Amino acid sequence: MRSVKGMAELLLVEDDPVIGSALRDSLGSYGHRVRWARTGTQALQYVAEARADLVLVDLGLPDLDGIEVTRRIREAQPDVVIVVLTARREEIDVVVALDAGADDYLTKPFRLAELQARLRAHLRRGLARELAGDGRPLAVGPLEVDVAARRCRLGGSEVELRPKEFDLLARLCAGAGEALSRETLMADVWDEHWFGSSKTLDVHVGALRRRLAAAAVAASCEPPAIATLRGHGYRLERPEPTGT
Repeated sequence: MRSVKGMAELLLVEDDPVIGSALRDSLGSYGHRVRWARTGTQALQYVAEARADLVLVDLGLPDLDGIEVTRRIREAQPDVVIVVLTARREEIDVVVALDAGADDYLTKPFRLAELQARLRAHLRRGLARELAGDGRPLAVGPLEVDVAARRCRLGGSEVELRPKEFDLLARLCAGAGEALSRETLMADVWDEHWFGSSKTLDVHVGALRRRLAAAAVAASCEPPAIATLRGHGYRLERPEPTGT
């Protein structure tokens, strides 16, 4: 049974007093410590003062655009988990938010049980311990993923990854050469009882491809390719063996 982190430090960024109060009380009832920011400016002040385990950001803030707030929080705390809350139903808005640094999103209205399930998925740490195994880094060609230290190197150069990007890459490396279904990746990297859209997976795969490609240019090497398997999922390709 994978363990779930208990009490977490949460930052809620929500301007609606009714929604904000309900979320603060609900999350607090699960044992989390919740700081509530009613504006983007206040949220950025809170982020500058203390670290958080997870941030919930409403995209419709009165003073700053929620996507810009997401981007600034990601810059200030690279390892924090960010979940955006949005009433915007256009797909492009969701993709932009994820590209800005969000790890996940929820579309309003949502059930509190769904929100709690998502938070539990993001806050758990079981996958990292399982993949760490005997402590040796996972290696696929020039790519090396040290799960225990949460470090990734390509051709010896450090690759900066967001938390869920790292977890996804570690899972792909652990099953390098295997066809991994979307359901398997969502269950292992996010949660076995995932409520949400798997678009989150596609955006994270796209981000991984871009980061590995940029790192490969800097390191003058070829990164392992992440192949899309239509109707199934993804596969991290193992390099072809060189002839002698």
